[in-house]
Amino acid sequence: HGDTRDKFPRFSPENFAANRQRVAKIEDIARDRGASAAQIALAWLFAQGDNVFPIPGCKSRNHLEENIAALDLTLTAAELATLDQTFPIGSAMGDRYPEDGMKRVNL
Repeated sequence: HGDTRDKFPRFSPENFAANRQRVAKIEDIARDRGASAAQIALAWLFAQGDNVFPIPGCKSRNHLEENIAALDLTLTAAELATLDQTFPIGSAMGDRYPEDGMKRVNL
């Protein structure tokens, strides 16, 4: 990577490869729906219920508009099932933060 991600366990070579395989499922659905992977991920989160509040990053106005457009996406039951099976809670490989960062979160 050559950037700050090198410090994060989820981006170590072995964890990155495993997590990347999961992300490919989002990309498959996005391609089929004519949407971006980010839009599919957001639509999936929006479908989780009224107590889930995604906070997506926006580096540009285009990203903001793309994120807002995800509100108009309704995933099918089959798409939701695929994503639920691909991303069960706790399935990401590697800790979210380096060791010192993990000490600062409520775990």
